[in-house]
Amino acid sequence: MHIAKEKIDVRLELPGAVVRQHTGFGDVSGYGKISGEYFSLAAGVDTSPLFQGLEGNMCQCPHWGYVLCGQITTTDVSGHKETVKTNDLFYWPPGHNVHVDEEAEIVMFSPQHEHSHVIDHMIARATG
Repeated sequence: MHIAKEKIDVRLELPGAVVRQHTGFGDVSGYGKISGEYFSLAAGVDTSPLFQGLEGNMCQCPHWGYVLCGQITTTDVSGHKETVKTNDLFYWPPGHNVHVDEEAEIVMFSPQHEHSHVIDHMIARATG
């Protein structure tokens, strides 16, 4: 799920401030601490090899985020592809791989325990 900034409902507009809100943007029920993450990604990065060995060979952690610049395509377990680009808010549910189409910088918020497990797995794959 993703949405362009321009499509997020403006709830309040004052001189010097615009407040936009898109409700129902994922669910964090049952998760503990959340981590804030900043990723800088080169074009061509593909997480598929790094996720080998995880359940379904995919990241099983949900993420909520914002694309500062660039373009990224995710593929879910059913093969569905979704592309997010500069200024999009996004939600990636569990069960995804990532391909960076254009050099990108993103900010993400993820359940800390689940994503730390995925990051530790990627480190082991990259250095092992």
